[in-house]
Amino acid sequence: MTKHIFVTGGVVSSLGKGLTSASIGMLLERRGLRVKMQKLDPYINVDPGTMSPYQHGEVYVLDDGSETDLDLGHYERFTNGPLTRDSNYTTGQIYLSVIEKERRGEFLGKTVQVIPHITNEIKSVIQKLADEQTDVVITEIGGTVGDIESQPFLEAIRQFSLDIGKDNCLYIHLTLVPYLKAAGELKTKPTQHSVGQLREIGIQPDVLICRTERAISLEDRQKIALFCNVPSEAVIEERDKEFSIYEVPPSLVENGLDQLIIKRLRLNAGPLDMTDWRQLLHGLRNPRHEISIAVVGKYAEHKDAYKSIYEAIDHAGIRHQTQVRVARIQSETIEQEGPERLLSGYDGILVPGGFGERGIEGKIEAIRYARERRIPFFGICLGMQCAVIEFGRQVLGLENAHSTEFSKDTPHPVICLLDEQLKIVNKGGTMRLGARDARLVPGSRAHTCYQRAVVSERHRHRYEFNNDYRQRFRDHGMLLTGDSPDGNLVEIIELADHPWFLAVQFHPEFKSKPTAAHPLFAGFVRAALDRHLLRSDRSAGAAGETPASP
Repeated sequence: MTKHIFVTGGVVSSLGKGLTSASIGMLLERRGLRVKMQKLDPYINVDPGTMSPYQHGEVYVLDDGSETDLDLGHYERFTNGPLTRDSNYTTGQIYLSVIEKERRGEFLGKTVQVIPHITNEIKSVIQKLADEQTDVVITEIGGTVGDIESQPFLEAIRQFSLDIGKDNCLYIHLTLVPYLKAAGELKTKPTQHSVGQLREIGIQPDVLICRTERAISLEDRQKIALFCNVPSEAVIEERDKEFSIYEVPPSLVENGLDQLIIKRLRLNAGPLDMTDWRQLLHGLRNPRHEISIAVVGKYAEHKDAYKSIYEAIDHAGIRHQTQVRVARIQSETIEQEGPERLLSGYDGILVPGGFGERGIEGKIEAIRYARERRIPFFGICLGMQCAVIEFGRQVLGLENAHSTEFSKDTPHPVICLLDEQLKIVNKGGTMRLGARDARLVPGSRAHTCYQRAVVSERHRHRYEFNNDYRQRFRDHGMLLTGDSPDGNLVEIIELADHPWFLAVQFHPEFKSKPTAAHPLFAGFVRAALDRHLLRSDRSAGAAGETPASP
């Protein structure tokens, strides 16, 4: 029978439930178990697709076109189990489904209530992932214990153990053990209160994972175990990882979490092999090179808005034994202060996606700076569209060239709305979404990176390169090196007379892993490293020193 692990959080938000859940999934997979991951979010939005990045962080898109919580990015980077629209549900989706059933008369005239109808719906979406090919389902409950909106989910997972048997369920509670500098000690009371709230609901945690800045003493561990009614070996310390999030799985192993889970659920698991992961961490700690890359975005000050991009850059750095220092630069600031002061000295410039007109001219200026100064450039989604606008204005001489997203009356709409979007009114879940194939031009930089003629990448956009301008762009040196199978949509652009200038309409960051860097990010970081080494050699030569070996 499929076993279920439920991960809840207490005391404060942003403790890292998603990262912890993903780490647990990875450890179980590496013991030969088949794992599926799921996130249940308590907000009423049907999905995060219409939410501001300032509110929610990035929207993570799956192959099937689902717009999901950013924690699913952690799941995919750490584990290999398939993720689908059944991997992420919100309160909005749950209530919408129940209301639609009520409208169809499926409840036979009964009064529809939170219990049992909402909780039954929640249990049904959890049960969807359990099948003969799955050993363990890990379900993360969003929010914090004590929140009003989380209560139906907690009640549902309480009932779930009664439905399938307590021996088939494991409850893991992630909590905070804060350090009070004035008192000079860790405080366990917040954890006690959080577990107390769970127990009032009827859930007794089997394992406590305690986030902390300082090591938890044996005395404090025993105190937590006593007051929270768990064995002392089930109190797991998870100290802050200042170096890398990829240190989390080995730290959980050191605290015996994987052994504890296997024993408690009586799983038929094999030995754990973390050799490649430890080699990965060794490479991170001992890089051969160091470079700097500027990420110019409209949400740059909010790290989670471009979470997958930052991770993909790190993965490429691992691939090339390079520490990548990322500078997050607001595109609006470039509009105010100019690119020269803000972008000089960087080895590469990346312009990511986004929506809305704010900061667009700053992105365009950053791209012009990268093109004219021959700095390696990588554009993603809106970053590609801005590269087209910049090239149209400065190279083709198309005055006021723009996207119709930002200027409906532009005389040169080099970026325009997709034909399929013309009659769409609702905003949620209606963009061009999910995995789509792209054909690559043989011999192009993209083809060299991928080493494949056709690739599948995930999309999230409404606007595209205007086909009416294809030939004019080609005539002036822009290469259109990737398109949709039917030839109607431009997917990749490049400049041949530039060290590395490439932009894509899709989101390659969603398919990068720490053990398998995405080919385009790897190519971009390699180009930035080559620039850095060349500049270092020139500086050393000018100073009369022996140039460093690459």
